[in-house]
Amino acid sequence: MVVKDHHFLENIHTKVIHEFSKTLEMFGLTPSDARLLVTLYIQGGPMTLDEMSEVLGKSKTSMSTGVRSLLEQGLVERVWKKGFRKDLYQANENLYKNFMTSYIQKWLTAARDQRTALKNMEEHLKNNVQHYSNQKEMDQADALYRRMEDMILFQERIAEAFKSLEPDHPSSE
Repeated sequence: MVVKDHHFLENIHTKVIHEFSKTLEMFGLTPSDARLLVTLYIQGGPMTLDEMSEVLGKSKTSMSTGVRSLLEQGLVERVWKKGFRKDLYQANENLYKNFMTSYIQKWLTAARDQRTALKNMEEHLKNNVQHYSNQKEMDQADALYRRMEDMILFQERIAEAFKSLEPDHPSSE
């Protein structure tokens, strides 16, 4: 009976990791990074790269790469434990807040960068309009300019929407 219970628990554990990982993948995490984050979160305490490697059946190098990516996104933190020589890592406890903050920041940065790039192209188009020699080219330039205006507005609206979703934003409480 104990063996059956162990296998049942292990099976449920694996299914939980798999299912929640699907959600995190929708936010742009790789499948491997998503499984690693869920594993660290379920563990509830620090793990070494060796332990992660054993639990997930992946190489230590793969775990190191995944941890580095999750550290950069603020989803995992390095912890210190007295008398322990190996590096230890754990998922940040406030999963929703940390994950959403990281994700929203990516979107805000991307929207800002895209808006800036579109504005630069728009300015370039505007500065070169006098070089068009016929009405057809002028009409094409004007149509492109109007579409670019729509795209810039789109990026601005995305930024506004994601700012309102920030966990620390007053309207998201």
